[in-house]
Amino acid sequence: MQRKIIQIDEEKCNGCGLCAAACHEGAIGMVDGKAKLLRDDYCDGLGDCLPACPADAITFTVREAAAYDEAAVANAKAAKADRAARMASEPASALPADTGSALPQWPCQIRLVPPSAPFFAGADLLIAADCTAFACGDFHRRFMDGKITINGCPKLDPVDYADKLEQILTANDIHSITVVLMEVPCCNGLGIAVRRALEASGKDIPRETVILSTDGRVIERHRDR
Repeated sequence: MQRKIIQIDEEKCNGCGLCAAACHEGAIGMVDGKAKLLRDDYCDGLGDCLPACPADAITFTVREAAAYDEAAVANAKAAKADRAARMASEPASALPADTGSALPQWPCQIRLVPPSAPFFAGADLLIAADCTAFACGDFHRRFMDGKITINGCPKLDPVDYADKLEQILTANDIHSITVVLMEVPCCNGLGIAVRRALEASGKDIPRETVILSTDGRVIERHRDR
């Protein structure tokens, strides 16, 4: 049947995920760092997602599409609510034990750490995009243990991280650098800033870059020397 339905321009999509959060029907999901219309029959054509998109990547179109399935959407919502209720009712003994934080220093935001802080001396440095620790459930154990961690968001912080990172690398004997990013495009800026900072410092520090999917899986890992 011909009906009004959303369409998403992947070239404009910045991977922020705000449209998926705004879609009450569950029709939109994040795939490979881009918003996708997952099911035509879940899209009600009302466009709650349109005002949520900061990149103007979503518009209406009229095309051949499956009819909006109100019953299927209601069932999906009920199943989601049931899962949430079961998790909330789990006894404390069934929940994982608090293993504590692996963060050895404070502050940890790139914008706040002083380049000459003593904890940088001889450090194995972890530079992480803000969202990585939320996507990966055991982020502390897998990535932070034994490292000095600093983090930031290249999309939301109105600064050029390369300058601050160059100061940190120049002022300290950093043993190694691990960079952990999300698969979404907005994380690329942090990786670029680290590379620029290394080049500007003139140091040859071993560097590994890890890319996480939006559900916390490692989808790419490579060493830069």
